Amino acid sequence: MTGTGGTTSAADSLATPPSATTLPGYVTDVAPEWIDYNGHMSEAYYVLVFGFATDRLMDRLGLDAAYREATGCSLYTVESHIRFLDEVSLDSRLQVKAHLVSAGAKKLHLAYEMVVGSTVVATEEILALHVNQAEGGTVPFPEEVRARIATLDTHLPEWSGRRIG
Repeated sequence: MTGTGGTTSAADSLATPPSATTLPGYVTDVAPEWIDYNGHMSEAYYVLVFGFATDRLMDRLGLDAAYREATGCSLYTVESHIRFLDEVSLDSRLQVKAHLVSAGAKKLHLAYEMVVGSTVVATEEILALHVNQAEGGTVPFPEEVRARIATLDTHLPEWSGRRIG
């Protein structure tokens, strides 16, 4: 598992396996093409890396490629809020920690922390909806996915729900 241009091996991206009640993390190295004209990681690549963390989470919940192909359903991010807390330079190793804030029949409220070393460099909070792509609307998660979600610990970071301004 690797990001576009990332140098992380599959073993590295699985570096922090989830327990039965936690979500998987995602680990990757910053690639040279991710560095902008200011000498640090461009904002677009924060979104990319957080997106790869969501992909890992989907796999953990059973919303993987086979599920999407069989059902025509997927998870859509409909709202996100990113906080850029520190610059990220070339050769940094990014570790993304995922948290389930809350869940409903058709939605997940997720929070991510991107860490370099011991420093939180960015956070992302998203609202994701379970969508039937053929019908074009939200649908409840299937029972087996709801059961997996129900086993997860919830965590509300202190920064969750902040507004811009």
